[in-house]
Amino acid sequence: MISTAYAMGSVAGPGGQAGGGLAAFVPIILMFVIFYFLLIRPQQKKAKQHQEMIANLKKGDRVITSGGIYGLITAIDENTVTLEVAEKVRIKVTRSSLAGLNK
Repeated sequence: MISTAYAMGSVAGPGGQAGGGLAAFVPIILMFVIFYFLLIRPQQKKAKQHQEMIANLKKGDRVITSGGIYGLITAIDENTVTLEVAEKVRIKVTRSSLAGLNK
């Protein structure tokens, strides 16, 4: 039969603690740092570049939309861009739907 004193003994052994405090959070903090540098920071950088590209658009730029439509900017206002996709064929799209410049 197991004695009561043995059953109530410490798991960490004699003279040690059961691993509490900051040591328990180190793996979680390390995972957050890794996620920040591998996922969050590059996405923020890419979003910033996209916002700069949208802010610097001008008439005559060749662009591609996120839907894959190539066009030439013929008019710009605050929220929309008019693209000429073929001769005398123009469409209006939002600025945020532009994926990038087409060189």
